[in-house]
Amino acid sequence: MQSKSPTLEKVFEALVIDDEGRTCRDIPDSSCREEPRNFFTHVGSLSLSKLADGLIDPKLVLSWLMTTLGAPGYLIGLLVPVREAGALLPQLFTAGAIRQMERRKYAWAAGAVFQGLGALGILASALLFEGVVAGWAILGSLTVLAAARSVCSVSYKDVLGKTVSKSRRGTATGMAGSVSAALVIVFALLLVTEVVARRDLVLAGLAAAGLCWIAGAALFATLQEHAGDTEGGSNAFDVAKENLSLLAQDKQLRIFIIARGCLTATALAPPFMIAAASTNGETVFEGLGYLVLASSGAALLSSMVWGRLSDKSSRKVLILSALAGAIALAATAAAGWLGLIAQVWVLPLMLMGLMIAYQGVRLGRSTHLVDMADEDTRAAYTALSNTIIGVILLAGSVFGVIAQCFGSEFVLALMAAFCVVGAMFAFRLEEVQQA
Repeated sequence: MQSKSPTLEKVFEALVIDDEGRTCRDIPDSSCREEPRNFFTHVGSLSLSKLADGLIDPKLVLSWLMTTLGAPGYLIGLLVPVREAGALLPQLFTAGAIRQMERRKYAWAAGAVFQGLGALGILASALLFEGVVAGWAILGSLTVLAAARSVCSVSYKDVLGKTVSKSRRGTATGMAGSVSAALVIVFALLLVTEVVARRDLVLAGLAAAGLCWIAGAALFATLQEHAGDTEGGSNAFDVAKENLSLLAQDKQLRIFIIARGCLTATALAPPFMIAAASTNGETVFEGLGYLVLASSGAALLSSMVWGRLSDKSSRKVLILSALAGAIALAATAAAGWLGLIAQVWVLPLMLMGLMIAYQGVRLGRSTHLVDMADEDTRAAYTALSNTIIGVILLAGSVFGVIAQCFGSEFVLALMAAFCVVGAMFAFRLEEVQQA
C-alpha cells in the first residue's frame, strides 16, 4: 500500500532511508504504512515544544527575568531544580494511568496544553507582580509546567516507539532539535541587537511559548497511533512497587540509570558557570542574548548529528557526549581559576561546548531507553528512570552548598569528574541498535 502523500514519502525516504531499504523493524505493518506522516508529525510537534523550551529556558531566560523583577536569589536558585525534578519525579506514579490509555498521544497532547498554560501563567506573573511575590508566582506556574511536562515525557517515548521504527527515532528528535534551535537563534539575535527592548522581547517570548505548546498539542493529536496494550495499569503504589523491582531484574537498566545520573551534571552546571563568571557584583546576565545564542547554536549544530549517530549507536553517543561535557566543564573551571572567564567571549564559548554535550546526552539517553525496552516495558522503564533522576537532581542542590564553601570553579571541576564516571558506565552498556 502506498502512502497517502507520495511527496511526503519521498522526502521521508531521502532523509532517513539507508542502503537496507525501507523496513520497519519493530512496529506493525499498519504503523509502517503511516510512518512517513507520523515521522513529520513528530518533527513538527516536537519542534514547537522544543522552541517553547528555548524561549522560557529557566537556566537563562527565567533567571534573567526574575532578577529584573527583584526576586531574591534563593528563589532564582530554585528554578532549575523545580523545572528539572518537577518534570521527572511524578513519572513513577503517572505511568500506571497512562498505561491504561489505548492511545497515549492524548496524554502528551494534554500535557503540552498545560505546559502552554503554565508559560502563560509565568507571563501573567511577570506582568502583575514584582519582588518576592513575582518569584513565588513564577515558581508556581513553573511547577504546573513541570508537572505537565512529566506526563509528556513518560508518554512520548511510548508513542514514538509505536509510530516510528527503530533506527529512525533519533533522526526525528534530532531534526526537531535543529529546527527549534534555528528559531531560538532568531530570538537570541534579537536579544543581542536589542532592536526590541529586552524585557518586552522576553515577555513576548513567554507568550509565544504558550501558543507553541498548545499548537504542538493539536498537531500531535493527529498522529496515527494504533491501540496499545492497557494491561498493567493500576494504582500509583502498585505501579511504584512493580517498577522498582525492574532495577533488580535488569542489569543494563541499572547501568543506564547510573550513567544518566552522573550526566545530570551537564544540566545542573550552567548556573555555576554563570556564577564563576560574575565579578564585582556584576553578572553576565547583561549578555543574555549571547548566552541564549550559544545555547541554541549548540543545539542547531549538534542535534541532527547526535540524532543520526544515536540511531547507529546510542551507547557511543553517551560516551562521546559525556567526555565532551567533561572537557567543557574542566575548561570552564580552569578559565575561572586563571581569571579568564570574565572576558565577554569566554563564557558563551564554554557554554556552547557544554550545550553540545548536553544535546548528545539528551538524545543518546532518550534513544537508548526507547530501543533497549519493548512495547510492554517502555513506559515503566521511562517512568522509573526519570523518577530516580528527579531525585538525583533534587540532591544536586548540595552543589550550591559546595559552591559557597569552595567556589563555583571547584563545583565545575567536580561535575567534570562526574561526566568522566558517566562515560565509564556508558561504556558498559550494550549496543541496543544492533538487537
